[in-house]
Amino acid sequence: MTRTLTVVQLLPALESGGVERSTLEIAEALVRAGHRALVVSAGGRLVPALRALGAGHFELDIGRKSPLALRHVATLRRLFAREGVDIVHARSRVPAWLARFALRGRNAGGPRFVTTVHGLNSPSRYSAVMASGDRVICVSRTVRDYVARHYPRVDPARLQVIPRGIDPRRFPAAPLPDPAARAEVAALHPALGGNGPLLLLPGRGTRLKGHADALRLLAALRGQGVDARLWMPGARDAARAAYVAELEALAASLGVVGQLAITPPTDAVARAYAASDLVLQLSHKPEAFGRTVLEALSVGRPVLGWDHGGVGEQLHALWPAGAVAPFDAGALLARAQDLLARPAAPAVTMPHTLREMQEATLSLYDELVRNR
Repeated sequence: MTRTLTVVQLLPALESGGVERSTLEIAEALVRAGHRALVVSAGGRLVPALRALGAGHFELDIGRKSPLALRHVATLRRLFAREGVDIVHARSRVPAWLARFALRGRNAGGPRFVTTVHGLNSPSRYSAVMASGDRVICVSRTVRDYVARHYPRVDPARLQVIPRGIDPRRFPAAPLPDPAARAEVAALHPALGGNGPLLLLPGRGTRLKGHADALRLLAALRGQGVDARLWMPGARDAARAAYVAELEALAASLGVVGQLAITPPTDAVARAYAASDLVLQLSHKPEAFGRTVLEALSVGRPVLGWDHGGVGEQLHALWPAGAVAPFDAGALLARAQDLLARPAAPAVTMPHTLREMQEATLSLYDELVRNR
């Protein structure tokens, strides 16, 4: 880059999830390159990790879907001016609207506005703000095509595909099976012990992630005589207690309570992949990218997922055997049996790495600042 930049990223909170991880990854790259990385959010468990990278955090509840959120516009405008911000990078809709209002009337030398479309949100005037940046980062070809189709007035030159990437060093290839990793998991969650295959579905506790489909698959496999277990890290969340109770009731009705662990997120996700025999990605709503696919394949674990959105894009490119027609439970069971019976697959060489994603994003910032 031509000069030291100050970049502020805006998102609702820093708890867990792909948006949050991307925020930390870009903050890390900025600090490593000698720039200032700032984040505005309502806070969360990842704030200490962000600060440990050398980035700054300003706590502001900018994700609440309420007219009251507009009171933060003036605060953001003052923050941008006081900190000498060069790039405002919004990663979610309410923060993007607040940033747009805060940047209203900016002069030619003012901050440039970047958005990242992390999800395939329903097309609307509300969602259109994510396509309004001076540059719109699309995390996959699936997302770019979606934005271009639903917002045809957006100049295609403003759309830039920067696939999310992973650091292969954080997801090293592991033998399949990996008895040591399985033993570690079983020590924490005794229901996951035994010699049968372990299915893994990582993801937040929301109906869209397909936890119910995973439970039915577990029951179907066990009905076929397969001594399978299922771990769903991330599904247990105190804020979603009713949903967890619903899953537990379904598990009881299916007779799989004793072979199931519904837990909070794990910080040792690479070991979770290593402990598993088959990773599931069963989101009912098409994902924008599907980072789970890359992480699991890097470790050398087969992935089984619904063939739509970014997950389908990644599976077709890297592991076609894992793509199943959406919501076809019979096909899901047959493919799971097939994949569990196969010899161990070699780890896949990653086409998208974390470093490439970071460098492409910083290059985009540089281009915007040089051309303002």
